[in-house]
Amino acid sequence: MMSETISVQCCIAGGGPAGIMLGLLLARSGVSMLVLEKHADFLRDFCGDTLHPSTLEIMHELGVLERFLFLPHQKVTRINARFGDLEFTVADFSHLPTGCRYVAFMPQWDFLNFLVELGSQYPTFQIRMNAEVTNLIEDGSSVVGLCAETPSGPLEVRTPLVVGADDRHSTVRKRAGLSVKEFGAPNGCALVPVVKKG
Repeated sequence: MMSETISVQCCIAGGGPAGIMLGLLLARSGVSMLVLEKHADFLRDFCGDTLHPSTLEIMHELGVLERFLFLPHQKVTRINARFGDLEFTVADFSHLPTGCRYVAFMPQWDFLNFLVELGSQYPTFQIRMNAEVTNLIEDGSSVVGLCAETPSGPLEVRTPLVVGADDRHSTVRKRAGLSVKEFGAPNGCALVPVVKKG
């Protein structure tokens, strides 16, 4: 199969919340970008389906919160716990200085599809599903792009900025020779801008 080569200002490996949100923000700023997502859709089990008040505040700042909240979700203002006869509040979001003082429970695929729908309104936003990043393209000590496998054949993306948002088993991080710094939070995702190697 023939390989395809495209050029953008930024290529993001990984179509999770970090990658898609970054793509949306860049596209809104007029940056030509491409998200590469290895799966065919977002209909998978995820680590969590919660949207915290800080995320909802970003949706408000983007001017899309009202539209976003039309999607099916549940609001939780307090999280309680019980140990035997002892019941107490673990978290209370009702006092936060934000517009949405609650956590919204929503399937993550609905959230991601919503972000892609928003991004698609901008001519500089692109996403390729079924595009699995396999390697970096290097020129000397600089990373200048990504290689990916797609159903239609190999894809080369030439770009001055590569962002690795491809989860805790990141191909981008591994190929760049970057090490992971643990913060004690399990199942965390890493957003790693890669400009140079070594």
